[in-house]
Amino acid sequence: MPEGTVERMRERLQALAPVELRIDDESAKHAGHEGAKSGGGHYRLRLVSARFEGLPRQARHRLVYDALGQMMQREVHALSMVLKTPQEAGVDFPSPLGK
Repeated sequence: MPEGTVERMRERLQALAPVELRIDDESAKHAGHEGAKSGGGHYRLRLVSARFEGLPRQARHRLVYDALGQMMQREVHALSMVLKTPQEAGVDFPSPLGK
């Protein structure tokens, strides 16, 4: 897969203010797959963000797709996502005032 794709994904997803962000490149597992022939990779994403509060799954996915923009057309062929709020993930979310 193109060099730096995970890093570019990570940069773009900062717009969602992640508390946790993990991107695994699984492209090698899909070598020879029809989608891999076009150069698009296969990725697994785990993103925890307070931006997902009160949003259904489809709206959370839309936020990720919007953040990745054109990458979804070229560099990313498949994206498996686990998108959670800090509370759903059991992550302590520090208060803005440090209290």
